[in-house]
Amino acid sequence: MSILNKFLPNVMPIWDQVWQATLETLYMTFFSAIIAGILGLIVGILLVVYDQGGIMPHPAVYSILDKIVNIFRSIPFVILLAVIYPLTRLLVHTTIGNTAALVPLVVGTIPFYARQVQNALVQVDGGIIEAAQAMGASNIDIIFRVYLREGLPDLIRVSVLTLISLIGLTAMAGAVGAGGLGNLAVSIGYQRFQNDVTFVAMIIILIMVFIVQGVGDWLTRLTTHV
Repeated sequence: MSILNKFLPNVMPIWDQVWQATLETLYMTFFSAIIAGILGLIVGILLVVYDQGGIMPHPAVYSILDKIVNIFRSIPFVILLAVIYPLTRLLVHTTIGNTAALVPLVVGTIPFYARQVQNALVQVDGGIIEAAQAMGASNIDIIFRVYLREGLPDLIRVSVLTLISLIGLTAMAGAVGAGGLGNLAVSIGYQRFQNDVTFVAMIIILIMVFIVQGVGDWLTRLTTHV
């Protein structure tokens, strides 16, 4: 304990705040990932099936979805926080705190994940899709039994990438009032020149990233066809 007090003099007295900030980051990451994951997966699948070479080609719908995804992917997250300020207030009646941060986190993650899902699913062997169609499989069957099943390892990889990116976004949101480790690192560590607080916040975020990457790699190996 004396060693910790020596190297982390500013962290030990506020350890409760560090723990609370960690829980807030986990809260933002978990619920944003669930909501954005479901919606992003749906949009990604639609981009694949409505594409010109998809199983349900629809150029008009594809063009609209593609442009929406491109637009929202191009907006820097810090600017997005301000742009959707009215939507955040409408949905959660506040623009400050970790619950309010869920709105921009979800909006910012959906297009990113949708594009990653699209890139993963287009790698599915077209021959398998054609074989399923020849056997009379419906479009729904092809989506769930071919696209999602055959593309599962790649979907896991892009999900891990998205989740790691989302952890970074929670830190950025925290820096502008959303709470969490980002807020801790800036409001206490940076503004009060307490570098050990910033260092500990960074280490905790890195641990989260390593855990996500490790679990993702394990699941990818588990689901990859030998």
